[in-house]
Amino acid sequence: MAVTIVPPEESDKAGWRRLFDGYAAFYRLPMTDGTAETTWRWIHDPNHVVEGLVARDEAGRVVGLAHFRAMPSPLRGADFGFLDDLFVDPQVRGRRVGEVLIARVAEIGRRRGWQRIRWLTADDNDRARALYDRVARKSRWTVYELDP
Repeated sequence: MAVTIVPPEESDKAGWRRLFDGYAAFYRLPMTDGTAETTWRWIHDPNHVVEGLVARDEAGRVVGLAHFRAMPSPLRGADFGFLDDLFVDPQVRGRRVGEVLIARVAEIGRRRGWQRIRWLTADDNDRARALYDRVARKSRWTVYELDP
């Protein structure tokens, strides 16, 4: 499937929101207008660390999204990247849209001198993990969370 990967424009907002809502639903997280608006604002604010990309199909329809950011690694004294969110429209899965989005984030990372790009996913996200196993290597890290 031929897709174009670009930073989202105002005209992409409805398509981006449809996918962002789908992403939240997949992970069983509530999505509010406030959360979506905050994220949309972040990915358009050049002073905010979070950036975004969308994948558009040949008809210009938004069929994928990625949110990412720089992440310093103090132990290595180097900048890494972190892929926060990746979601592809279920109707076009299996057509390498996710792979192309990850490749674009990697390209951005190379230009910025990031030594590594990390992300995480749920253990039971088998479809995504099949993609991740093709394009990256699984790390040995276990993730913990603390609500302050």
